[in-house]
Amino acid sequence: MKFLKVIIPVTIILSILFIDYYNKYYKDNTSFKDESIFLYIVSNDSVSFTDSISKYIKSEKTFYKVAETLGYLDNIKTGRFKINKGIGNKELVTSLKFNNTPLTITFNNQERVENLAGRISKQIYADSTALINSFTDKDFLVENKFNKENILSIFIPNSYEVYWDIEPDQFRDKMLLEYEKFWNKSRTEKAKNIGLTKKEVTSLASIVQKESIKVDERPTIAGVYINRLNTRMRLQADPTVIYSIKDYYKNFDTIIRRVLYRDLRLNSRYNTYRINGLPPGPISMPDISAIDAVLNYEKHKYIFFVADPYNRGYHLFARNLSEHNRNKKVYTRWLNSRGIYR
Repeated sequence: MKFLKVIIPVTIILSILFIDYYNKYYKDNTSFKDESIFLYIVSNDSVSFTDSISKYIKSEKTFYKVAETLGYLDNIKTGRFKINKGIGNKELVTSLKFNNTPLTITFNNQERVENLAGRISKQIYADSTALINSFTDKDFLVENKFNKENILSIFIPNSYEVYWDIEPDQFRDKMLLEYEKFWNKSRTEKAKNIGLTKKEVTSLASIVQKESIKVDERPTIAGVYINRLNTRMRLQADPTVIYSIKDYYKNFDTIIRRVLYRDLRLNSRYNTYRINGLPPGPISMPDISAIDAVLNYEKHKYIFFVADPYNRGYHLFARNLSEHNRNKKVYTRWLNSRGIYR
C-alpha cells in the first residue's frame, strides 16, 4: 500500500509535467483564420519582432519561453516566413528558423533607374536609395561595361523569384545573370547581324515600344528605324523628344500627348531630331516583345510613319516624304479637331 501511495503522486507529477511540456511546445498557439500567413521579420529588432508576431499567436509567454530555450531569440533572422495554422511553439520557432520563403516580384515599363528602384522597394525589404546606389555603383558599372545612362538595359521585364530580404547587390547581380541568360547565342547573333550592340538594341527597342502598343506592328516600326540608321538618317523619334522634355525639366510625371515644332530644337543627347544615331541609353524599359521586334525587324522600304487616327494604336507608313506629308496632314487635322495642342 505504501508503494502504491508513492507511485500515484509520481504519476500525477509526471502527467502534470507532460501536459505542461505539451502545452508549451506542441499545443496550437496560432491566432489567425487563414490556413497560413507570412511573417515579415527584421533581424535584431526585438521591438519589430514582437509587433510582427504578437497578433498571430495566442500566448506570447509560452512562445518566448520556447524560443529562448531553443536559442532563437539570440539569432532572430530577417525574412519572409511561412507560418501554418494550428502549429505549436516548437514548430513556430522551426518555421522562423528555416521557412524563409521566396516571393515573386515583377517590374516593367520603368523610364529610369529611380522609378525601377521605387517599384522594387515596394516588393522587397531593401529601400529605393540602397537599390539606386547598388545599380549605379561605379565599380560594378566599370567591371560590366555599363554606365548610368544605359544600366537600365540589364533589367529584363519579367517575373522573378527572390527572397524578401535579398541584399541590393545580390538583387542587382541576379538581374545581371538574368540579362546574360536572356542574351543567348541566337539573340546575340541577330544583334551582330543588324550591326548593333546589345545595349543599342535595347535603346532602339525602348523607342519602338513607346511608338506602338501594338506588338504585331513593332517589327514594322523597328524596320523603319533600321532603315534610317542604315542610310545615316536621324531617327527623329517623337518619344525621345518627350523623354528629353521630361529630363530637361526633371519632371517625369508630366503627360505630353503632342510634340510641338519648338520641342524638336531642345538641346539634349536624347533628342534624336538633333543627334545622329541612337540616344545614350534606353528611354524606358522595353519589354521582351520590343527587343525581339528589333532583332526580328520587318524588312521593307518605309522611312516614315505617323499615327493612324482611324485605326487606334496603329500607324500610317510611307516610303518618301510626299507620302508622309499626306499622312501627317490626316493626323494633324484629327489632333486639331479634338483640341489636342500639348
